[in-house]
Amino acid sequence: MELEAMKLAVIDALEDVKGFDITVMDVRKLTSMTSYMIISSATSSRQAKALADNVREKLKEQGVEIRGTEGEKEGEWVLVDLNDIVVHVMVPATRAYYNLEQLWGETESRRSHVKSDS
Repeated sequence: MELEAMKLAVIDALEDVKGFDITVMDVRKLTSMTSYMIISSATSSRQAKALADNVREKLKEQGVEIRGTEGEKEGEWVLVDLNDIVVHVMVPATRAYYNLEQLWGETESRRSHVKSDS
């Protein structure tokens, strides 16, 4: 799957389960480990797990290899490693504490809405 299509598929999967404050960071100039980091907030640890599950399910359906998942037991911060994209799903307190956006620098884009049901 092309990287840009993969990025949009991750965002759609997050929005499908009402992820919010979604931030996409292009980190290609900062690290060779991955191309993008996508961060989404979740209202609870249960929703964080559901968001991560939906990302895995939707991208697996499109043939993307899921390299690994971390943090599902606690659910405060769930990471999904898709190789070219690393997805971080966090409850707001955890997200504010770790502030990955500041740690990794400028973001490519910021989307703070959820997909409407209409």
